[in-house]
Amino acid sequence: MENGAMLKAAKFEKVNAILEAYNFDSSRMITILQKVQDEYRYLPQEVITYVATCLGVPPARVYGVATFYSHFSLEPKGKYVIKICDGTACHVKGSGKLINVIREKLNLTEKVKTSSDMLFTLETVSCLGACGLAPVVLINEDVHGLVTEEKALQLIDEVKAQEEQSE
Repeated sequence: MENGAMLKAAKFEKVNAILEAYNFDSSRMITILQKVQDEYRYLPQEVITYVATCLGVPPARVYGVATFYSHFSLEPKGKYVIKICDGTACHVKGSGKLINVIREKLNLTEKVKTSSDMLFTLETVSCLGACGLAPVVLINEDVHGLVTEEKALQLIDEVKAQEEQSE
């Protein structure tokens, strides 16, 4: 193996393991991309190109899948993704205020969605399927209902404290 090929193999070691686990099967592309995104917290362009090459498909096909499904991200995300529902029920119950208070707490804007420490990413979603608990906040896989501004700030502080303990 030449030097360049060895460097590439080392650089994409985790991606290679995922591709091998799915037998380089292009029909498993979505699952492969999900696993890759779990590793990187997003889909880097060079990884998309590498996956396409390894699966024997055009990079545009992998890019098309990565941009079609909202689950995928081409931008780095924080370790904790905070999703705030801005659907009708949540909006009426104050989700806009939650968005503003979290942006302020994490020094985010409409364009800057990930905290500088890469710990949090704030996203809005149209519906989390829990309208009876409006306003609803999802932090990774944990659903929090009837969230007030104070509770939103408390949730962030709890996550930060948990992170500090695990360091």
